[in-house]
Amino acid sequence: MQEVCRQIQEFLTAHGIPDWLVVFIISLFPILECRLGMFTAIVLLQMNPFVGFLISFIGNLIPIPFILLLINLIFEWLKKIPGVKKPIIWLEEHTLKKKDKIDKYGIWGLLIFVAIPLPGTGGWTGALLASLLHLDRKKSFGVIAIGVFIAGLIITILSLIVGNAVFG
Repeated sequence: MQEVCRQIQEFLTAHGIPDWLVVFIISLFPILECRLGMFTAIVLLQMNPFVGFLISFIGNLIPIPFILLLINLIFEWLKKIPGVKKPIIWLEEHTLKKKDKIDKYGIWGLLIFVAIPLPGTGGWTGALLASLLHLDRKKSFGVIAIGVFIAGLIITILSLIVGNAVFG
């Protein structure tokens, strides 16, 4: 994933996109999110960690309300398109396999799920899971925002350690 971020960063920078916007764009994407936005900001672009964190956090949060509000409708619409139904059902089933934390801990399970920066977790997946489980949208957004914040802090610390090891 680090190589993916580096390639995206180099492509966007080569096209005149400023560093802050590169970090913002990376943070908007599912899978990459603020975790790799922070890595890009601190390790690749050597930005101020506070600025990088803020840009990544905001970029990661922007899609979340839209996912919480619209993803179920979008999925129902996509399932009507030939050839798209199977991937959508797979995505729903794959996401719902992660619901055990929510079943066990309630809405706070969602916080744990989003806050731990591991592959397959994060704001996008947390919002998708909350939507598929029909959790309260306002509570879910707040908990996801806290989870993204915690994950961002963890990645900031790890990126500073890696950054110092590589560039120190």
